[in-house]
Amino acid sequence: MTIEQAAVTSKDGTVIAYERSGQGPTVVLVAAALADRSDTKRLAALLAEHYTVVNYDRRGRGRSTDAATWSPESEIDDLEALIDANGGSAYLFGSSSGAVLALDAGAALGPTGKVRRVFSYEAPVIVDDRRERVPMDAADHVDAMVAEGKGGQAVSYFFRTALGASGFMVAMTRIMVPVWSKMVAMAPTISYDLRLLAGLQSGAPIRSDRWSRMRVPALVMAGEKAEPFMETGSAALAQALPDGRREVLPGGHHGTPVMKPAALVPSMTAFFA
Repeated sequence: MTIEQAAVTSKDGTVIAYERSGQGPTVVLVAAALADRSDTKRLAALLAEHYTVVNYDRRGRGRSTDAATWSPESEIDDLEALIDANGGSAYLFGSSSGAVLALDAGAALGPTGKVRRVFSYEAPVIVDDRRERVPMDAADHVDAMVAEGKGGQAVSYFFRTALGASGFMVAMTRIMVPVWSKMVAMAPTISYDLRLLAGLQSGAPIRSDRWSRMRVPALVMAGEKAEPFMETGSAALAQALPDGRREVLPGGHHGTPVMKPAALVPSMTAFFA
């Protein structure tokens, strides 16, 4: 399989690096927090048997550049530039916070025909008390740590506060030096994902207007082994989408797109078909 290295320039001048592989309808893979295209490389290889796969580094990660300011619209602009450079329309797949970005892009770009369908895997939506809520000022705390050069502390804070990880799990992750160093390098982008999720992790019902303009079908999937809050969160998310439905992936969990991507491919090809 041939993998082509390429890049596009977004509206604000940010350069978005990506890999293109395969042939067929275009699928763009949207990474989770503290992840870049290397995390979805195996999924991209499997999908390339059926599609043209665009596997990119979100701004501020990997080989993509960043801008002085960030907004959700800027990341949607990045996706639009990628789609325009690869056929003009695409299916989107996003996992975790990347799933929320994919849905936001579906609402913004779907009416133009640039987004055809959105596959949302385990968007971390909290609508009840099944897990601790993420503080509303979490992004500000991360930005302050990063500004002080404390990227490692920012990653630890994100793991504990947003992911609900134990101190032991954080310590074990720090031992994996290459993985930890890569995440620390991406620490400035943590607040991007926290702000994408603003209002979706407070335990309150999903705001009815967030995706009211969305006119493309969306599949909301959670793994069978997902944390309990994902059950009610994914159900509420599917209900909040004008054309959304929910499915459960047998044996799936939050790390499935990275650790066992083959489990996702049948559902993705069926939905995109």
